Amino acid sequence: MHLQDACTDAHFHDMSRIHALAWKDSYRGAVPQDYLDALTEDHWTEIFRQNYETRNGIHGLLLYRGDAPVACLNYCRARVDNFNTEDTDEWAELNARYRDWGELATFYTLPGEQGKGYGSLLMEEALRRLKADGYHNVFVFVHRENAGARRFYSRHGFAWDGTHADIHFPHNTICVDLRYVRAL
Repeated sequence: MHLQDACTDAHFHDMSRIHALAWKDSYRGAVPQDYLDALTEDHWTEIFRQNYETRNGIHGLLLYRGDAPVACLNYCRARVDNFNTEDTDEWAELNARYRDWGELATFYTLPGEQGKGYGSLLMEEALRRLKADGYHNVFVFVHRENAGARRFYSRHGFAWDGTHADIHFPHNTICVDLRYVRAL
C-alpha cells in the first residue's frame, strides 16, 4: 500500500475512475439512473487537473495497492461559499461558521474494495495533513441514505451536526447531504 499525491494525468484519471464507479454503486436509487449512466471514467479528470494546476487549495490523495488505485479523496480549506444550495441569508450565515475549517471534499473507495481498511489509511493521512496545515476542525458532507459511509465517518470520530445541503439533480431529484464534523 502506498499513498500518492495526485499530480499527473494518470493520477487524475485514476481519481475520476474511482469517483465514477463509486457513484454508480453508492448512489444507485438515489441519483437519477440516466445521470449515473452518463458518468464516464474521465468525468472528473479535468476538474482534478485544474485543481492541481491552479493550486486552488484542493489536494488530491490516492491510495494504491501495488499499481492498482483503490481509494482517493480530496481535502481542502472549507469551501463554504460553494454550498449555497439555498439562496438565503440564513444559509450564508450558517456556512460562515465553518469558514476556517478543513474539509474532506470527496472520499471514495472502489466498489469491491470497501471494508479492507483502505479508507481508514487514507482518512488518517488526510486528517494528519489538515491538522499540520493548522486546522482545528474538519467536516465532510455525506449522502443521507449512504448508511455505510455514515458508519465509516462515525467510526472515525465524525458526527452529524444537524446541518445539511440539498443537492439538486435532473428530474427534480434532491439528494440531502448531511454535514459530519469532528475536531482534529
